[in-house]
Amino acid sequence: MLLRQLEYLVALARARHFAKAAQACFVSQPTLSEGIRKLEDELGIPLVRRGRRFDGFTPEGERVVVWARRILADRDAMQDEIQALRAGLTGRLRIGTVPTAATAVALLTQPFCAANPLATVQVFADLQSVDIVSRLGRYELDAAVTYHSTVAEQGFTFVPLYRERYVLLIRRTAPDTGPAEISWQDAAQYPLCLLHPGMQGRQVLEAAFEAVGVSVTPRVETDSIASLFAQVRAGQWASIVPHAWLHVFGVPPGMHAVPLVRPVRTERIGLVLPAREPVSVMGQALIDVAERAGIATALEQLPD
Repeated sequence: MLLRQLEYLVALARARHFAKAAQACFVSQPTLSEGIRKLEDELGIPLVRRGRRFDGFTPEGERVVVWARRILADRDAMQDEIQALRAGLTGRLRIGTVPTAATAVALLTQPFCAANPLATVQVFADLQSVDIVSRLGRYELDAAVTYHSTVAEQGFTFVPLYRERYVLLIRRTAPDTGPAEISWQDAAQYPLCLLHPGMQGRQVLEAAFEAVGVSVTPRVETDSIASLFAQVRAGQWASIVPHAWLHVFGVPPGMHAVPLVRPVRTERIGLVLPAREPVSVMGQALIDVAERAGIATALEQLPD
């Protein structure tokens, strides 16, 4: 069995098309097909359903793809560690995040790059929780920042970073400075702009409203936290945003951020990595940064 044959198989699983998989591997389609056939002969099982085009994997093939991804990820991790021992950490850290936690990722990338000047970072900042779980499982991400509740049963390594809490963002009308705090029930009475229902951040809010016996029907929905701020600035809408985002924008002029209470709702946010031993050198470097970064304290500090 050759690692190149496993690369062909993983490329086919990603592209779902023989010609595109061959192109991704910089080989001809016959070369890729022959490599996969030789792997099938060696394993003694069919891996691919073949027709006039790619028709998917056999059940055995699906399991071999999982092993192939794991083996190739371990190969890459070994190469990274050897390189780090010789000349320091190099390569690219691929980190994903749900939109609500993008502020925490920004507080990780700077110290990571400072500690590892030969490494680069690629941030995927607009992923849903299901995408994060899927990409971590396929070793397409080295790490992610997301809700503990979405990965608790997935067997990943979880490093706590902070607890997300929420504020009602409203326009401030002079001279009234607005309430000092507000209940979830009272917040439901505002004309709201919220994240769309498929996002974990919105589902957290729905659960909070349900817990106090109310439901909301926002007039505007979006997939962007920055868009929520923009909608409130337009003047008609209110929104509920993670307090951590005030670390980026502060409380913009003309707006008021009101803590949501009764109850104070929080969600655990953390750094998530594939569970593997040993931890990849890239992953361990990020864990080391996360443990020193003081994310929870930093997110309480608002810009001037």
